[in-house]
Amino acid sequence: MNKRVYKIFILMILDLIGLYVSFMIAYILKFDALKSIPKELTVHLYKTILVMVAIKFICLIIMNLYRKLWRFAGITEMIDILIACGVGSAAVMGVLFAISRQPEFQDILIPRSILLMAFILDVIFIGGTRFSYRLFFHVSPKEIIRNQHQKRVLIYGAGQAGVMVLKELHAKANNEYAVIGFADDDLSKKNQKMHGLPVFGGEEDLIKTIAKEEIDMLVIAMPSVAENRQKEIIQIVKDLGIKINILPKVYDLINGSLSYSSIRPVQIEDLLGREQVELNNEQISAYIKDKVVLVTGGGGSIGSELCRQIVKYKPRQLIIVDIYENNAYDIQIELKRSHPDQALFVAIASVRDEERIKQIFETFSPEVVFHAAAHKHVPLMEDSPEEAIKNNVFGTYNIANAANIYKAKKMVLISTDKAVNPTNVMGASKRLCEMVIQAFANSESKTEFAAVRFGNVLGSNGSVIPLFKKQIHEGGPITVTHPEIIRYFMTIPEAAQLVIQAGGLAKGGEIFVLDMGDPVKIDMLARDLIRLSGLKPEVDIKIEYTGLRPGEKLFEELLMSEEGLTSTENQKIFIARPMDWTLEALCDGLTVLKEALKNREAIVPVIKALVPTFKTPEEINKPFLKK
Repeated sequence: MNKRVYKIFILMILDLIGLYVSFMIAYILKFDALKSIPKELTVHLYKTILVMVAIKFICLIIMNLYRKLWRFAGITEMIDILIACGVGSAAVMGVLFAISRQPEFQDILIPRSILLMAFILDVIFIGGTRFSYRLFFHVSPKEIIRNQHQKRVLIYGAGQAGVMVLKELHAKANNEYAVIGFADDDLSKKNQKMHGLPVFGGEEDLIKTIAKEEIDMLVIAMPSVAENRQKEIIQIVKDLGIKINILPKVYDLINGSLSYSSIRPVQIEDLLGREQVELNNEQISAYIKDKVVLVTGGGGSIGSELCRQIVKYKPRQLIIVDIYENNAYDIQIELKRSHPDQALFVAIASVRDEERIKQIFETFSPEVVFHAAAHKHVPLMEDSPEEAIKNNVFGTYNIANAANIYKAKKMVLISTDKAVNPTNVMGASKRLCEMVIQAFANSESKTEFAAVRFGNVLGSNGSVIPLFKKQIHEGGPITVTHPEIIRYFMTIPEAAQLVIQAGGLAKGGEIFVLDMGDPVKIDMLARDLIRLSGLKPEVDIKIEYTGLRPGEKLFEELLMSEEGLTSTENQKIFIARPMDWTLEALCDGLTVLKEALKNREAIVPVIKALVPTFKTPEEINKPFLKK
């Protein structure tokens, strides 16, 4: 007999005894003593007591009272006991009434007061055995010793989600955590008790509460509030050296489907606190549903997320183009698993290969094209400028030219803030890509060409965040190029969603500029990552300043001075005024640029001639370094 079955067996024995004793005591209370019970009722008692006990016992089984974890019994379990005992008493009354209707059993009539008292005693006995078990568990020497090593937890949010977190921590955390209480912004809840735990004040009292109660971990259980509010709470406690966990914004919390795995550590994305993107799904669906959609660089961080978002709108076919087969294979397997009915084709190809690109367009006739393939590592492209030009500039030209020849309805280029007043070859190459798109848009093409410009993407390949996390995992140091360097950030899903939305807004020639929110100091970002890892900057993990890399500037811009900015129906998407590039003039410039690829020394001067805003990092950084 295993331990679980043994416990159930003991509980059943105790319940049978309790149910029997309840009837006996009910009779005693009614008549003061067993000897005072009328003779006919004594006969009834001994004739029917076993039947009544059996009926109630069967009801306890049917009501699943032997399938619960009584170690964590609470008000819900008490209600279950009341219902089960009530059903049992009602069943007994119904059976006795049915029996008394038979002529041979007409003399069997038990006073209702006895049945009522027996019901009350049932609840006391059955509830007592279960809650005494929970009490024993909390006061046993073994449990007291264990509790001394538990992490003390404060739950921020005394609502439905907070209560669910409490239950999950009790049930699934193997006694690792001891919940001390709740914190809540609602002043009416302050100094009240929930599930036997105190409710402390909100933001104003948070630091004092954490210090006084010696809190080790804060769980933010407010999935329905704005992310900026969660960010404010995280900012208050991030320097206190405690662990911070959070419930993600999951809407199925309403249905009570929280799991222990939903409670996750705070990530840097939470600290940046960007609001959820609101999309015009009808507008997106109108140009993607039942269309053939092609994504270049579809295995990369942005490209793969574009594919994940696109399939939600049910294109007729999705074509993924990528030169790196491993990434392409990963997203292919993922999409086949998540969307088995989606028509999907993966083409291994380089955007540099003009003939291969034309072959793909001729075969599949894509109607919508997202061009995400690019070389984007600034220092690497400074060392290999010809590769940046071949892949970014001429790769974009090949895609745009094929879209034009094979009459794709839309083409959207993924650009970067580094294209604005570029100080490096990579940024200048992306500015040339924007010029390619605008030149095709200004031609007689049937395709609607557009570009979407945004800053750094959290967690993307080559992003600073994965590098910092790796350095923290290795024990440091974290390397920051300059203490004053500033960048804009957004999450990968947010960037992909806004790119797709911008595609729906495109009419031809626009450079869409995404709202990147507030700029972030990379130095502060590194320090926050260290704190979120439960460590202290400069104590546990050192920070080293390595100096600006070749081609790097202190801050990135999203708009050039000559560009106007027009708002759109989406508050996070703006339009820069299109430039008047002609396709003929651009092709002449690209011919010169292609010739310059034969001589590395000639590449940068030709780029500067084509991109007048291309400046040296010193020209851009010098005024700010003096401050």
